[in-house]
Amino acid sequence: MAAHGGAARRGRTAGNAAVSATDAIVLSGLRKSYHGRPAVAGVEFTVHRGEVFALLGPNGAGKTTTVEILAGHRRRDAGTVSVLGVDPADGGPAWRARIGVVLQRADDLTYSNVLSVRDWVRSVAAYYPTPRSPDEVIELVGLADQSRVRAAALSGGQRRRLDVALGIVGRPELLFLDEPTTGFDPEARVRFWSLLAQLARDGTTILLTTHYLDEAERLADRVAVMTGGRIVAIATPQTLGGRAAATATVRWTGPDGTQTLRTENPTAVVRELADRFGGVVPELVVHRPSLEDTYLEMIGQSSSDSASPPVTGGPA
Repeated sequence: MAAHGGAARRGRTAGNAAVSATDAIVLSGLRKSYHGRPAVAGVEFTVHRGEVFALLGPNGAGKTTTVEILAGHRRRDAGTVSVLGVDPADGGPAWRARIGVVLQRADDLTYSNVLSVRDWVRSVAAYYPTPRSPDEVIELVGLADQSRVRAAALSGGQRRRLDVALGIVGRPELLFLDEPTTGFDPEARVRFWSLLAQLARDGTTILLTTHYLDEAERLADRVAVMTGGRIVAIATPQTLGGRAAATATVRWTGPDGTQTLRTENPTAVVRELADRFGGVVPELVVHRPSLEDTYLEMIGQSSSDSASPPVTGGPA
C-alpha cells in the first residue's frame, strides 16, 4: 500500500478543521443524534491520501452514519469535517465528481425495468469527465455475463456488484465503500479485493467499512474500531490492541497429555521442544491473538446500539 510522508502544508478549510495537503479526510468532534439518541458521539480521525482506511464495528456503532456524513448524504449536528478540502455539507457537483460512493443500503435503490447493466454503467459514466471504460468496469466486478441483463432482474449479490461498478466508474480520487462485499460469493470477494488493491496502487484513497475482518486485514493500511458512536482504537491491522507484542500460547501433546505454555518468545519455546522431541513436536500449535480476537475484546459482546434511519433524498 501507499507510503505517506513529507512535510505537511497546513491550511484552514471546512469549518476551521486543520487540513494537510496529504490528508483526504479530516474530521473532529463529529456528532449526530436521532431522536435525542447519539449515533456518532465526538468522532475524530484523519485519512491520508492514497490510504486504505477500514472502519470496523458492530451494527449500530455509527459507521454508516459517519460515512453518509462524509459523503454528503447526511447533515451532521456538530463537528468539523473536510473531505478533499471541502466541507461535504457544501460540496457541489465538481466535488461530487471526485468521489465514489457505495452505501450500505445502495442495493435498496430501484433499478429501471428497462435498462441493462451496461446501460446503467454507461449512463452513470457520462456524468464524469474521465470515466473508466464501462465494459472494463463490468468485467472488474464480475458482471460480464450479465452485461445485457436488465438490472431489475439481477440477484441481490449481482445488484451489489452493480452498485460497486457505479461507484468506481468515474475514477474517483476518494472511494467510500460501506459493506461493499455483502452478498458476494468467496470468488467474487477475492476478485473485488484485487480490484481495490489495484485502485490503491493507482492512488485512490479508500474508506471501507466491513464486517469481514479478513477483508480489513488483507486491504487496510490502518483500521479504526468504532463502538457506541465513538472510536476506541486506531492502528495498523498487525498492531491493533498490541497484537504484535501480545503473549503467545504454545500448545503440544506430551507424555502427560496436552501441554500449554504462554510466552513472549514462542520461537525459543518451539526450538526447545523440537530438541526435546528430536524433531517433530506432536500436535504443535502456536497462537497469538488474531485481529478477530482483538476486535471482539475491544467491542465486547453486549453492544446493542440501534442502526441509523435510512438516507432520504437523491443519490450523491
